[in-house]
Amino acid sequence: MDKNQKINCTVTSCKYNNGGRQECELEQIIVTPIIGCNTKQSDESMCSSYRHENLHE
Repeated sequence: MDKNQKINCTVTSCKYNNGGRQECELEQIIVTPIIGCNTKQSDESMCSSYRHENLHE
C-alpha cells in the first residue's frame, strides 16, 4: 500500500474529519461489514473508526 494514501471523508460529525480538506486525519481506518446487508452496494460496509466529535474515548 502506498505510504502517502489519503482517506477522503465528508462525515463532518466525526472527530477525525478535517472538514476543510475533507480528509480523515487517522493513519488508518477500520472498515467493517454490516451484518445481514447483502445489497452488493457500498452500504454493505461502514467505517468502524468513526467517533462523534463530542464523545470522549
